[in-house]
Amino acid sequence: MTVDVKMRGVRPEDSERLLAWRNLPEVARWMYSDHVITRAEHDRWFAGLAADPTRTYWIIELDGEPVGLANLVDISTTNRKASWAYYLASPSVRGKGIGAWVEVFVLDHVFSTLGLNKLCCEVLADNEAVWRMHESFGFQREALYRDHIWKGGQPHDVVGLALLAADWAKVREASVSRLRERGFAI
Repeated sequence: MTVDVKMRGVRPEDSERLLAWRNLPEVARWMYSDHVITRAEHDRWFAGLAADPTRTYWIIELDGEPVGLANLVDISTTNRKASWAYYLASPSVRGKGIGAWVEVFVLDHVFSTLGLNKLCCEVLADNEAVWRMHESFGFQREALYRDHIWKGGQPHDVVGLALLAADWAKVREASVSRLRERGFAI
C-alpha cells in the first residue's frame, strides 16, 4: 500500500485553516512565539506570502486532505542557502513518517530544484524527536543557542542545524530507501 503524500502551494482558501492550525496548542508549543495569533496579524502575514521571493510555503496533504505546513524562508541565491521549518497540525498523522517524507521533498527541492548549497533550521532543544530526525537525514548541529527565546516567561535553548548539498548527496539514497520500505512513493 502506497502512502499518498503531496505538497502544494498555499492558496487563498487556506488562510482560515492556517490561522486555526497556528493557534493549536500542540503546534504553538514548538513555535518561537507563544501568544495567540490575531486575525490582523495573520492577515498581514498571509498577504505578504505571494510577494516575497525569499519565502515559499506548501500545504502538506495526506490522501488529499491538508495536514500541515512546510516552508522555506530567507532563500538567498547569492549565498546559496535557505532556512526551513514544518509542522503537522493533524495529531492523527504524527509519528507515521509524514515528516520524513516532507523532509526528503524539501531537501530535494532545495538542493536539486533551487541548486542551493546549504539548508538551515532551528529547533527548540526540548523538541528532541525533531532535531534527532533532522540529524538522521544528515543535518549536523552547528549551534546551541542558549536562552534563545522566551516562552511562558521562561528561557528556552534552541538547536541550530544545517545540511550541505554534498552531505545530502551522500545520504539521499538511504533516506529514500527507508521511506519506500514504509510505503511512501518518492
